[in-house]
Amino acid sequence: MSDNRNTILAIILSGLVLIAWQYFYNIPQMEKQRAQSQLQSELTKQAPAPTPANPPQTGAAPAPAANAPAAPAASAAPVVDRAAAIAATPRVKIDTPRLSGSISLKGARVDDLSLVQFRDTVDPNSPAIVLYSPSGTAAPYYAEFGWVPATGSTARLPDQNTMWQQEGSGNLTPSSPVTLKYDNGEGLTFRRTIAIDDRYLFTIKDEVTNVGSAPVTLYPFALISRHGTPQVSGYYILHEGLIGYLGDQGLQEYAYKKIDDAKQVAFSVTNGWLGITDKYWASALLPDINAHLQARFSSNLVGTVRTYQTDYLQDAQTIAIGGTGSANARLFAGAKEASVVGINFPLAGFGGYNKQLSLNHFDLLIDWGWFYFITKPMFLALDFFYRLFGNFGIAILLVTVLVKLLFFPLANKSYASMAKMKSVQPQLQALKERYPDDRVKQQQEMMEIYKKEKINPIAGCLPVALQIPVFFSLYKVLFVTIEMRHAPFYGWIKDLSAPDPTNLFTLFGLLHFDPTQLPLFGHYLALGIWPIIMGITMWFQMKLNPTPPDPTQKMIFDWMPLIFTFMLAGFPAGLVIYWAWNNLLSVLQQSFIMRRNGVKVELFDNLKSTFMPKKAESKT
Repeated sequence: MSDNRNTILAIILSGLVLIAWQYFYNIPQMEKQRAQSQLQSELTKQAPAPTPANPPQTGAAPAPAANAPAAPAASAAPVVDRAAAIAATPRVKIDTPRLSGSISLKGARVDDLSLVQFRDTVDPNSPAIVLYSPSGTAAPYYAEFGWVPATGSTARLPDQNTMWQQEGSGNLTPSSPVTLKYDNGEGLTFRRTIAIDDRYLFTIKDEVTNVGSAPVTLYPFALISRHGTPQVSGYYILHEGLIGYLGDQGLQEYAYKKIDDAKQVAFSVTNGWLGITDKYWASALLPDINAHLQARFSSNLVGTVRTYQTDYLQDAQTIAIGGTGSANARLFAGAKEASVVGINFPLAGFGGYNKQLSLNHFDLLIDWGWFYFITKPMFLALDFFYRLFGNFGIAILLVTVLVKLLFFPLANKSYASMAKMKSVQPQLQALKERYPDDRVKQQQEMMEIYKKEKINPIAGCLPVALQIPVFFSLYKVLFVTIEMRHAPFYGWIKDLSAPDPTNLFTLFGLLHFDPTQLPLFGHYLALGIWPIIMGITMWFQMKLNPTPPDPTQKMIFDWMPLIFTFMLAGFPAGLVIYWAWNNLLSVLQQSFIMRRNGVKVELFDNLKSTFMPKKAESKT
């Protein structure tokens, strides 16, 4: 029958989509996560290593006023251990509740930052996440500020090799800014005052005093530079790379491959911000919202290393003899926490930097996606229940109930229509027997029955259709928000954003081998307890309906829970818990509605018939 063919086709297509998702995204994701873990381990190593007399500096250098500084050619010096590179130059220590690190007095760069509240793994004793590292290390990443001269100027300005002096002493803390000074010996004195809050915001004020013999024209600049192409998650639903909201030109996102192809893109804007974002961390320049910027994204091949840079140049300032020029800059360097970055959404309650600094859509630093109108409410609901109960797993369960209640009227009509369709099954079967070779007549008579009984034949698709946006938005929230990273549930689930760590094929830890390392099909052998629970609840939901008369359709329905169990095993545990809980609620809801409509609930009968041996047909 055509309806059976459509059902089978829909199931096959769904299975193909899940298989493609697993093959093209989940498997590469696992490989990239391993590579990222290895890189993070390298960054946090503290073992000493040989240090060259003059560590290579591959950052900014003075350039004509048309552009902000760009990376000069790199030397062929060996890679320096991170700890050795930090120890090689005098520094000012950074000490805040969320950040630790230092500012190098050589170049006055912010090039050493770790996020002390976030660890590499769920183990609280694992290394802190490293965000910035100095030049010459395995993965240089830093921010730099300063001035560039007008074309033709011979004024000596501080660059990446300049040694600054700290005025006074002490660490950079939320209550104690630091001031750095450099005198060029030609009448120009540069002072840089750096302040930091108790989260992730640096505020930089640069001043230039001119006591020389002639006026000088300078352009303030700021840049963020990253050397080497980092490992990215590789999912199309997440942007990682260069990002900015640049005035009227709106959100600009350039993945590393995209900017490699473009080489350089420039923007002339007011009221913008720009930076580089990872999945959970970011670094962004936040200039004054009224400043006119010559902003730029660029990718350059420096020697054999690809370097990425976001920078801006502000309008020129001419500093008269005896005068002082100044420029203000801000730097965000840290975790993309929603309460810190801010959520621009009605009734969100999260102002963060977006509201406090009157920034232009800084909330888009978190990749909420095109369907932000679904994703943001989902996050806000989860966060609300988390603040009440202190567990994101409980929040997922409660949000699932809330969604069920929200869509109850529509689901009620859908299940009621499905119940009516069950009640007319004998009539439909009689039609097939009456017109066995006339499908057109069968369809005509079937539609008459539907019309008479006020049945919507596609109503059964509604519960599944309603699940799709909820499922996607929850998946997006679990995948992109740092609040879900390493968020525990109960028992063995220590990270709701990661797959269930248990495995049936190791007898849940009794056998000490990793079946996921087997070639070809190893990735499908990560079957934890929660995916199994999800599969069982899905099987119950399938058994709630009567056995399909068509053998092929019955076979597909019988195997579908098992197929989905394996397919969803690699998804975040929070998503699998949602699916299992939603299945259970759907069984209860559908059973209640069927009883109310006078239709027998056949769940236990169907379960019993599955395990009971069929009686042999009597012979006459």
